Amino acid sequence: MRTVSIPTRRNSLGCLATVLVIAAALAGCGSKETGEAQPAPPPSPVLLPTVQPTPTAFHLVQLIESNLDLWAGPVEVPLELEIPALNVNAPVIAVGLTSENEMDSPRGPLGDPIWSAAYWYRGGGIPGDVGTATIAGHVNDPLGEPQIFARLGDLKPGDSIIIRLKGTTRSMRFTVGETRVYSLQESSDPAVLRRIYGDGPVAGTEPRPAPDGLSHLTLVTCAGYIRDGKFDHHTVVYATRTD
Repeated sequence: MRTVSIPTRRNSLGCLATVLVIAAALAGCGSKETGEAQPAPPPSPVLLPTVQPTPTAFHLVQLIESNLDLWAGPVEVPLELEIPALNVNAPVIAVGLTSENEMDSPRGPLGDPIWSAAYWYRGGGIPGDVGTATIAGHVNDPLGEPQIFARLGDLKPGDSIIIRLKGTTRSMRFTVGETRVYSLQESSDPAVLRRIYGDGPVAGTEPRPAPDGLSHLTLVTCAGYIRDGKFDHHTVVYATRTD
Protein backbone atom coordinates (compact mmCIF):
# COMPACT_ATOMS: atom_id res chain seq x y z
CA MET A 1 0.00 0.00 0.00
CA ARG A 2 1.36 3.39 -0.90
CA THR A 3 2.42 5.71 1.90
CA VAL A 4 2.08 9.47 1.78
CA SER A 5 4.63 11.64 3.56
CA ILE A 6 3.05 14.52 5.43
CA PRO A 7 4.33 17.12 7.89
CA THR A 8 3.79 16.08 11.50
CA ARG A 9 3.06 17.91 14.73
CA ARG A 10 3.92 15.52 17.51
CA ASN A 11 1.49 17.08 19.98
CA SER A 12 -1.50 17.05 17.69
CA LEU A 13 -3.85 14.63 15.95
CA GLY A 14 -4.12 17.00 13.01
CA CYS A 15 -1.48 15.14 10.98
CA LEU A 16 -3.36 11.85 10.94
CA ALA A 17 -4.01 11.15 7.27
CA THR A 18 -6.57 8.62 6.07
CA VAL A 19 -4.09 6.69 3.95
CA LEU A 20 -1.82 6.26 6.96
CA VAL A 21 -4.62 5.23 9.29
CA ILE A 22 -5.55 2.37 7.02
CA ALA A 23 -1.92 1.43 6.39
CA ALA A 24 -1.36 -0.02 9.86
CA ALA A 25 -4.38 0.54 12.06
CA LEU A 26 -5.89 -2.39 10.20
CA ALA A 27 -2.58 -4.24 10.32
CA GLY A 28 -2.99 -5.68 13.77
CA CYS A 29 -1.65 -8.99 12.62
CA GLY A 30 1.58 -10.78 12.02
CA SER A 31 3.18 -12.35 9.00
CA LYS A 32 5.82 -15.03 8.79
CA GLU A 33 8.48 -12.38 9.15
CA THR A 34 9.97 -11.96 12.61
CA GLY A 35 9.22 -8.55 14.10
CA GLU A 36 11.54 -6.63 16.35
CA ALA A 37 10.93 -6.78 20.07
CA GLN A 38 9.12 -3.83 21.59
CA PRO A 39 9.92 -2.42 25.02
CA ALA A 40 7.55 -3.42 27.81
CA PRO A 41 4.66 -0.97 28.20
CA PRO A 42 5.14 1.44 31.12
CA PRO A 43 2.64 1.51 34.01
CA SER A 44 -0.70 3.09 33.19
CA PRO A 45 -2.19 6.15 34.90
CA VAL A 46 -5.01 5.85 37.41
CA LEU A 47 -8.35 4.81 35.96
CA LEU A 48 -11.39 6.65 37.24
CA PRO A 49 -14.56 4.62 36.67
CA THR A 50 -17.95 6.25 37.15
CA VAL A 51 -20.34 3.61 38.49
CA GLN A 52 -23.81 3.55 36.95
CA PRO A 53 -27.04 2.34 38.65
CA THR A 54 -26.49 -1.29 37.67
CA PRO A 55 -23.61 -3.03 39.48
CA THR A 56 -21.59 -4.01 36.39
CA ALA A 57 -22.20 -1.00 34.11
CA PHE A 58 -19.61 1.75 34.12
CA HIS A 59 -17.98 4.47 32.06
CA LEU A 60 -14.25 5.00 31.68
CA VAL A 61 -13.46 8.59 32.54
CA GLN A 62 -9.69 8.31 31.95
CA LEU A 63 -7.61 5.49 30.57
CA ILE A 64 -4.41 7.37 29.73
CA GLU A 65 -2.84 10.67 30.66
CA SER A 66 -4.52 13.47 28.74
CA ASN A 67 -1.17 14.88 27.58
CA LEU A 68 0.32 11.55 26.47
CA ASP A 69 1.95 11.99 23.07
CA LEU A 70 0.26 9.98 20.35
CA TRP A 71 3.73 8.96 19.16
CA ALA A 72 4.73 7.61 22.57
CA GLY A 73 5.06 3.85 22.89
CA PRO A 74 2.30 1.45 23.96
CA VAL A 75 0.98 1.76 27.51
CA GLU A 76 -0.88 -0.72 29.66
CA VAL A 77 -4.48 0.01 30.62
CA PRO A 78 -6.42 -1.93 33.28
CA LEU A 79 -8.80 -3.54 30.83
CA GLU A 80 -9.41 -7.04 29.49
CA LEU A 81 -11.14 -8.05 26.27
CA GLU A 82 -13.35 -11.11 26.44
CA ILE A 83 -15.06 -12.75 23.47
CA PRO A 84 -16.91 -15.83 24.77
CA ALA A 85 -17.71 -17.28 21.33
CA LEU A 86 -14.00 -17.36 20.45
CA ASN A 87 -12.64 -18.29 23.91
CA VAL A 88 -10.67 -15.03 23.89
CA ASN A 89 -9.63 -13.36 27.14
CA ALA A 90 -6.81 -10.90 26.60
CA PRO A 91 -5.20 -7.86 28.20
CA VAL A 92 -5.68 -4.53 26.45
CA ILE A 93 -2.77 -2.26 25.54
CA ALA A 94 -3.25 1.34 24.40
CA VAL A 95 -1.32 2.11 21.24
CA GLY A 96 -0.68 5.27 19.26
CA LEU A 97 1.23 5.94 16.07
CA THR A 98 4.63 4.79 14.87
CA SER A 99 7.25 7.20 13.54
CA GLU A 100 5.78 6.51 10.10
CA ASN A 101 2.36 7.78 11.28
CA GLU A 102 0.89 4.29 11.28
CA MET A 103 -1.12 2.79 14.10
CA ASP A 104 1.20 0.71 16.23
CA SER A 105 0.69 -3.05 16.33
CA PRO A 106 3.41 -4.21 18.74
CA ARG A 107 5.42 -7.30 17.97
CA GLY A 108 8.06 -9.26 19.81
CA PRO A 109 10.06 -12.47 19.73
CA LEU A 110 8.38 -15.85 19.60
CA GLY A 111 6.51 -16.60 22.81
CA ASP A 112 6.24 -12.95 23.81
CA PRO A 113 2.78 -12.31 25.36
CA ILE A 114 2.52 -9.13 23.24
CA TRP A 115 1.27 -11.33 20.37
CA SER A 116 -1.81 -12.33 22.35
CA ALA A 117 -2.77 -8.85 23.57
CA ALA A 118 -5.47 -6.59 22.15
CA TYR A 119 -4.51 -3.11 20.92
CA TRP A 120 -6.85 -0.21 21.59
CA TYR A 121 -6.13 2.81 19.39
CA ARG A 122 -5.90 5.67 21.86
CA GLY A 123 -6.28 8.29 19.11
CA GLY A 124 -9.89 7.16 18.76
CA GLY A 125 -12.82 6.86 21.14
CA ILE A 126 -12.71 5.40 24.64
CA PRO A 127 -14.55 2.06 24.89
CA GLY A 128 -18.07 2.66 26.15
CA ASP A 129 -18.22 6.34 25.23
CA VAL A 130 -20.72 7.69 22.72
CA GLY A 131 -18.58 7.28 19.65
CA THR A 132 -16.33 4.63 18.11
CA ALA A 133 -13.52 2.73 19.82
CA THR A 134 -11.23 0.56 17.70
CA ILE A 135 -9.31 -2.52 18.86
CA ALA A 136 -6.91 -4.52 16.69
CA GLY A 137 -5.23 -7.85 17.30
CA HIS A 138 -2.77 -10.19 15.61
CA VAL A 139 -4.11 -13.01 13.50
CA ASN A 140 -0.85 -15.01 13.69
CA ASP A 141 2.69 -14.88 15.04
CA PRO A 142 5.98 -14.86 13.04
CA LEU A 143 5.72 -18.62 12.44
CA GLY A 144 2.12 -18.38 11.28
CA GLU A 145 0.66 -19.84 14.49
CA PRO A 146 -2.89 -18.56 15.25
CA GLN A 147 -3.17 -15.66 17.67
CA ILE A 148 -5.91 -13.68 19.43
CA PHE A 149 -7.95 -12.67 16.36
CA ALA A 150 -7.33 -15.75 14.20
CA ARG A 151 -11.06 -16.62 14.28
CA LEU A 152 -12.45 -13.09 14.33
CA GLY A 153 -14.39 -13.73 11.12
CA ASP A 154 -16.43 -16.44 12.91
CA LEU A 155 -18.28 -13.86 15.02
CA LYS A 156 -21.97 -13.60 14.17
CA PRO A 157 -24.69 -11.04 14.89
CA GLY A 158 -25.79 -11.41 18.50
CA ASP A 159 -22.42 -12.60 19.81
CA SER A 160 -21.10 -10.75 22.85
CA ILE A 161 -17.88 -8.78 23.27
CA ILE A 162 -17.05 -7.82 26.86
CA ILE A 163 -14.60 -5.22 28.09
CA ARG A 164 -13.82 -5.76 31.75
CA LEU A 165 -12.10 -3.58 34.33
CA LYS A 166 -9.21 -5.73 35.57
CA GLY A 167 -9.59 -7.16 39.06
CA THR A 168 -13.25 -6.17 39.39
CA THR A 169 -16.69 -7.37 38.32
CA ARG A 170 -17.30 -4.17 36.38
CA SER A 171 -17.75 -4.70 32.67
CA MET A 172 -19.42 -3.36 29.57
CA ARG A 173 -21.05 -5.58 27.00
CA PHE A 174 -21.19 -5.01 23.25
CA THR A 175 -23.29 -7.02 20.83
CA VAL A 176 -22.03 -7.88 17.35
CA GLY A 177 -24.14 -6.41 14.58
CA GLU A 178 -22.07 -7.30 11.53
CA THR A 179 -18.86 -8.99 10.44
CA ARG A 180 -17.28 -7.88 7.17
CA VAL A 181 -14.24 -8.81 5.11
CA TYR A 182 -12.80 -5.99 3.02
CA SER A 183 -10.17 -5.99 0.31
CA LEU A 184 -7.40 -3.40 0.70
CA GLN A 185 -9.14 -1.22 -1.86
CA GLU A 186 -12.50 -1.47 -0.12
CA SER A 187 -11.01 -0.72 3.29
CA SER A 188 -9.51 2.49 1.91
CA ASP A 189 -12.97 3.87 1.12
CA PRO A 190 -13.56 6.98 3.30
CA ALA A 191 -17.02 5.75 4.30
CA VAL A 192 -15.55 2.44 5.50
CA LEU A 193 -12.78 4.24 7.37
CA ARG A 194 -15.28 6.47 9.16
CA ARG A 195 -17.27 3.45 10.23
CA ILE A 196 -14.18 1.68 11.54
CA TYR A 197 -12.60 4.61 13.40
CA GLY A 198 -15.28 7.27 13.68
CA ASP A 199 -15.30 10.66 11.98
CA GLY A 200 -12.68 12.33 14.18
CA PRO A 201 -9.63 10.07 13.72
CA VAL A 202 -10.22 9.79 9.97
CA ALA A 203 -10.44 13.58 9.64
CA GLY A 204 -7.32 13.96 11.79
CA THR A 205 -9.11 15.51 14.76
CA GLU A 206 -10.12 14.50 18.27
CA PRO A 207 -12.74 11.72 18.56
CA ARG A 208 -16.31 12.85 17.99
CA PRO A 209 -19.60 11.55 19.44
CA ALA A 210 -21.42 9.16 17.12
CA PRO A 211 -24.31 10.79 15.23
CA ASP A 212 -26.66 8.04 16.43
CA GLY A 213 -25.80 8.67 20.10
CA LEU A 214 -24.57 5.09 20.58
CA SER A 215 -21.34 3.51 21.79
CA HIS A 216 -19.66 1.55 19.00
CA LEU A 217 -16.79 -0.93 19.16
CA THR A 218 -14.84 -2.08 16.10
CA LEU A 219 -12.54 -5.11 16.11
CA VAL A 220 -10.01 -5.38 13.30
CA THR A 221 -7.46 -7.86 12.01
CA CYS A 222 -5.93 -9.08 8.76
CA ALA A 223 -7.36 -11.75 6.50
CA GLY A 224 -6.87 -13.40 3.14
CA TYR A 225 -3.47 -14.22 1.67
CA ILE A 226 -0.01 -12.73 2.16
CA ARG A 227 1.03 -10.86 -0.96
CA ASP A 228 4.28 -8.91 -1.03
CA GLY A 229 4.63 -9.42 2.72
CA LYS A 230 1.14 -8.14 3.59
CA PHE A 231 -2.30 -9.65 3.97
CA ASP A 232 -4.64 -8.63 1.16
CA HIS A 233 -7.88 -8.37 3.16
CA HIS A 234 -9.12 -7.19 6.55
CA THR A 235 -11.76 -8.67 8.82
CA VAL A 236 -13.82 -6.06 10.64
CA VAL A 237 -16.42 -6.69 13.34
CA TYR A 238 -18.91 -3.96 14.22
CA ALA A 239 -20.56 -4.05 17.64
CA THR A 240 -22.72 -1.71 19.77
CA ARG A 241 -22.87 -1.40 23.53
CA THR A 242 -25.97 -3.09 24.90
CA ASP A 243 -25.53 -3.39 28.68
